[in-house]
Amino acid sequence: MTTRAPAPPTGQQLPVAPPPSRDHIPFVKKRKSKAPLLLIVPTLVILIAALGYPVGWQIYTSFQEFGLLQQFGADPEFVGLANYTTLLADPSFWVVLGRSLLFCLLAASITVLLGFAFAILMKRVGTLARTILQISMLLAWAMPMVAAMTVWVWLVDWRRGVLNWMLERLGFDAQGHNWLADPTTFFIIALVIVIWMSVPFVALSIYAGLTQISEEMLEAAAMDGATGIQRIRFIIMPLIAPVLSIVLLLQLIWDLRVFTQIKLLQDAGGVANETHLLGTYIYQMGVGSGDFGAASAVSILMLLITIGISWYYVRSLMKEEN
Repeated sequence: MTTRAPAPPTGQQLPVAPPPSRDHIPFVKKRKSKAPLLLIVPTLVILIAALGYPVGWQIYTSFQEFGLLQQFGADPEFVGLANYTTLLADPSFWVVLGRSLLFCLLAASITVLLGFAFAILMKRVGTLARTILQISMLLAWAMPMVAAMTVWVWLVDWRRGVLNWMLERLGFDAQGHNWLADPTTFFIIALVIVIWMSVPFVALSIYAGLTQISEEMLEAAAMDGATGIQRIRFIIMPLIAPVLSIVLLLQLIWDLRVFTQIKLLQDAGGVANETHLLGTYIYQMGVGSGDFGAASAVSILMLLITIGISWYYVRSLMKEEN
């Protein structure tokens, strides 16, 4: 026969053992998994193999005199920083650099603003209108660049272009006007083309960020009296700031390296020496003039500018992760 322990008196609590002291708990060091490192190693190997040799060749060539003679078998001559000093002392380089930075800033900022406006529009309209708008943007973005440029060159052609034909119908004297011969109108057309090709990516990326914002939050702000502009400024923009940052950074990098649109417009009637950006300037020095040493020096300077533009964002991203 088993005996039960006597129950404690009514209103009296059983004693509770104190928690163990942290001083007596042994410290267990977590072993970091090596799986993430093993997963990124193949990607690093591919990147180094695909990009390491071209970048290394560019850096090495930028310190050499590599011209037409070297293309026919002559040994390149090491000249140190001569290519860089000659380049930095050339006024035409600074003109091209300033023109490229201005074009890059204008194209990227206008692209992000228009992309943000289209993303807000897609958020506000109905399903049918949003689907039509998204398909139209995808078609414009997915169109091959050379095919798109063929259409644009036909639109602005000074002999049979649609632009001059429309202006003539509106009463303007535009018959035979060459829009590509004037550097100002040349860059306006180039700016329109680059923005037209870039807005779909930015708009769809920002729209994807907008879909993650809670509708209840926006409705609560509207009930508290917040206007549409106030909701965009104080709620939507802070929440999608990471998306805006990355698309702006990508646009700055892409618009700084723009080449195909400018080259095809130059071939269609633009004055090359007055409409060069960094991409076409490098092409002209290398392929056109055969001075691959100087062209490599410009490429390295362009790479440094790109790293400088993206450094602030990368540094901010690393701080957030830490």
